[in-house]
Amino acid sequence: MDASEQLKILGAIGPIPSFFEKIRENGKVPLAAKSIDILQINVGRVCNLACRHCHVNAGPDRRESMSRPVLEKCLEILGSFPISTIDITGGSPEMNPHFEWFVTEAARLNRRLIVRSNLTLLKEEPYRRLPKIFSENRVEVVTSLPDYLEGKSDRQRGAGVFRQVIEAMRELNRLGYGMEGSSLLLDIIHNPVGAYLPGSQTALEHEYRERLRAEHDVRFNQLFCLTNLPVGRYLEYLLASGNFEDYLSTLCHSFNLIAVDKVMCRTTLSVGWNGSLYDCDFNQMLDLKVDHGAPDHILNFDMQKLEKREIVINNHCYGCVAGAGSSCQGATTGV
Repeated sequence: MDASEQLKILGAIGPIPSFFEKIRENGKVPLAAKSIDILQINVGRVCNLACRHCHVNAGPDRRESMSRPVLEKCLEILGSFPISTIDITGGSPEMNPHFEWFVTEAARLNRRLIVRSNLTLLKEEPYRRLPKIFSENRVEVVTSLPDYLEGKSDRQRGAGVFRQVIEAMRELNRLGYGMEGSSLLLDIIHNPVGAYLPGSQTALEHEYRERLRAEHDVRFNQLFCLTNLPVGRYLEYLLASGNFEDYLSTLCHSFNLIAVDKVMCRTTLSVGWNGSLYDCDFNQMLDLKVDHGAPDHILNFDMQKLEKREIVINNHCYGCVAGAGSSCQGATTGV
């Protein structure tokens, strides 16, 4: 399903008010960025997995991969402005042919450096050297583990994936990742395995920590809850299972006004594999580029215009302000 088809479906939400209408009635229009603290760089849509919840529609058959000139431009911008966090994602970002070089160069900037990895590649050649590269460059590793139960997690990500992730986490633990007293951070992303909102992030982190330690001898630092947004493969799942209307209704009726001021797009800029700029990774998958007079490509980067830009919104944005709020850094409120 291409971006235009997804937008058409998201526009037909019946009696539910549009996201624009909802935030307008609460005095939050226009929604604007307040800074660029995070540059999230999607280095490609190639992946060794094809997870059911993937909003990127990533998989082994994808070919999109960020070129070295675009990566070099990202480094130039990061070197010119005090952007505090470099967030590398995909697909499987490790499958970009320039990945190791880019991580090494980005680490020289002494910023918070995140790599979002599914971890399953780290036991295979030519990726077996990456755990050592991560530790040498103080990379914060973030991995998706939808559930601490193997069966539920594998239903979302594929048979055998849970075990592979656990083995890779153990290897990272041996290098110091996730261990008490270590500065090497290993974090987990939790996505609900179904058409419902995540539970309490604090409670889930405690449960994951106890279960993974007791049953698998695995340690990690933090757990982040990420609401499944109706985009990409997850939208297809909602439609096929007959849950789309109910799920959108749940998101709408769980609207949290406090979360609107804390949405990740207010402090994040997303760079697509071809250098196009977006307010977030979800907008990227819907081909909703930065707009309202701000430049929409990395080659035309203008910090003054981009850090205060008006954000492009659509009905999928309900997912980021439902319940406790949702972002790539986890829940945004304590509600």
